[in-house]
Amino acid sequence: MAPSDKPKRFPGESDEAYPEVFTIKPPQPTEKKPGQLPQHMIDQFFNDGYVIVEKKFFDCEKDLEPCKKAIEQEVDELANKLFKGGKIKQLYNEYGLRDRLIHIENEFPGANIILHKSVNLAQAFRHLWTNERLLNVVEQLIGPEISGNPVWNLRTKTPNNEATTVPWHQDAAYLDNRAYKILQPTAWIPLLDANEKNGCMRVVSGAHRTGKIALHQCCWRDTTYIMLDEEEIAKTLGADMEKDVVLCPVPYGGMLLINNVIPHQSLTNLSDEIRWSLDLRWQKTGLPASYYDLQECVEFRSPTKPNLKIDWSQYDGVVDKDMENKPTEEVDEDFDITIQGPWMRKWEIIHTNRHTDGLKEGNVYNKSH
Repeated sequence: MAPSDKPKRFPGESDEAYPEVFTIKPPQPTEKKPGQLPQHMIDQFFNDGYVIVEKKFFDCEKDLEPCKKAIEQEVDELANKLFKGGKIKQLYNEYGLRDRLIHIENEFPGANIILHKSVNLAQAFRHLWTNERLLNVVEQLIGPEISGNPVWNLRTKTPNNEATTVPWHQDAAYLDNRAYKILQPTAWIPLLDANEKNGCMRVVSGAHRTGKIALHQCCWRDTTYIMLDEEEIAKTLGADMEKDVVLCPVPYGGMLLINNVIPHQSLTNLSDEIRWSLDLRWQKTGLPASYYDLQECVEFRSPTKPNLKIDWSQYDGVVDKDMENKPTEEVDEDFDITIQGPWMRKWEIIHTNRHTDGLKEGNVYNKSH
């Protein structure tokens, strides 16, 4: 679709549309492989923009329990760092995965943000990301040349926490505009039964079919999240918000698969325990990661490279997910609970907060470009 002559006010705005990228499935594998989904589920992914894999897709003991152990280690390291830094008075090591971070967060609000920013790509996460059964499903979605997109996340969804409640958005709106025409499937993998009470996901079924990115704004409440107004979803993406919104509970051992242009949100966690989850992304090898040239994709699988050795070097050591975090005041970065990311530059800032206050001076984001 040719762009209109209407001037764009913000870098993220685009009149281009690529419906075929997100609605037409690739040629399907002729070989039967473990984990492959039945064709009606693949068809649902391309028609509705999502599919819930409810059965015990993963071997919980082999695939997911190691991830939970890795998270426990990350929380323990965070607790020790905060304790040694004088930010908390005790380690709370009598608590476990379901609630230890809650107690840490109560004493030092923002602890979950520090964990989100500095978490390592543990070996267990790498194994899950390249799980053979999972890659066999990804092959059904994008073809056999598979790379991992560098935007992965551990979701530290503590109860009744604004910082972990995510408003309506399209994932591509967080990346640079090259992502608007690239299919980047996401697997959202909860590490316990995810339901409405503990803050599972909701999607707007079918709202990806236009192939458009709607007009987002920044930032939602006291967070760094961009947001998509429901009226904008209806107007630009043609959705009926009364009929098309779908709640997506996912049992432990299952996953939610979505594309990167379907609007979705995560609800507030109203339970008394943490709803941990991972989201992992892939795309066809050779296409740009669209992450502002900050990190590149990692090749995971190719039929022409049977002995491919995955190069994880860009994930060795601690990777700060907040690539632009440069506090304007004297702040100990080990304990900085703000995030400044390049996605904030793409959209109109209609609400300022501690995160937007940390953006570098000299850049204007809330006026016409």
